[in-house]
Amino acid sequence: MAETRAKLASVDPVWARIVKEADEAVAKEPLLGGMVHYSILHHASLERALSYRISLKLANGEMTEQILREICDEAFDADPNLAMAARADIMAVYERDPACHRFLQPLLFFKGFQAIQCYRLGNWLWRQGRHDLSYFVQMRCSEAFGVDIHPAAKIGKGIMIDHAHSIVIGETAVVGDNVSMLHSVTLGGTGKEEEDRHPKIGDGVLIGAGAKVLGNIRVGNCSRVAAGSVVLSEVPPCKTVAGVPARIVGEAGCEQPSISMDQILHSGD
Repeated sequence: MAETRAKLASVDPVWARIVKEADEAVAKEPLLGGMVHYSILHHASLERALSYRISLKLANGEMTEQILREICDEAFDADPNLAMAARADIMAVYERDPACHRFLQPLLFFKGFQAIQCYRLGNWLWRQGRHDLSYFVQMRCSEAFGVDIHPAAKIGKGIMIDHAHSIVIGETAVVGDNVSMLHSVTLGGTGKEEEDRHPKIGDGVLIGAGAKVLGNIRVGNCSRVAAGSVVLSEVPPCKTVAGVPARIVGEAGCEQPSISMDQILHSGD
C-alpha cells in the first residue's frame, strides 16, 4: 500500500495529499474510519472517490447509487477535464476559505464543492445530449445541497462557493475561472425572455453574499460585487459595485479579489 501511494504522489499530488490526510483523520478519530475508508481510502484515484461521493449524495428512491456511480465513472473516464477542474476547485477552497485546513475537507464535508462537482456531471450529460438525466442531477443537487445550477450553464475551474446555500445559476449563465461567491447568490434572468438571458461573469470575480446579477450582462474580470447588491448593468473589469441597483463605488482594491476574498469597501478603493 505504501508503494502504491508513493507512486500516486508522483503523478497526482492532490490525491496523494488527500490520502495522507485521510490516514491521519482515521488515526485521530476512529469513529469516522468507515466513512473515510469508503469515501477515500478504498479508492485508487480522485476520479473514483468523486464518483462514490457524487452517487452517494444524489441517490434516492428513483435512482440507485449503483446506477449513478456507473454514470459518474463513465463521465470521468470520457472527460479528464472533469477531474482536473475538481482538483482546481479543491485548491481554490483550500486557498480562499479560512475554515478549510485540509484538502480532505471539501471532498468529505463542504457542500459548495460537492454541488459544483454534481453540476459538472450534469453539464457533461447535457453536452452528450442526455438532457433528461442531466435535469435529474440538477433536481437532486438542488434537493441535497440547496444549490440550483442549470446543467447547460458554463462554469470554469477553480470555483469556490462558500457556505453554498441558495445559490441559483441560470441556463445561459457563464462563469469564468477562479471565481468566488458566497451564499444566496443568484445569476438569473429579468423575466420570461428566451435565448441568451443570464449573466456572464469574468475570471477572478468575487460575488458577495446575497448578491443578484440579473440579465444578459457582463461582470468584467477581477471585479467585486458587494454583498446584497442587485446588478442590472455591465460592470467594467477591476471595479467594485454595490447597492440596489448596483453602481460603481471604486476600484476592485486588489489584482485578484476572488483570491483575497476582501469584501470590505475601503475608502481608498
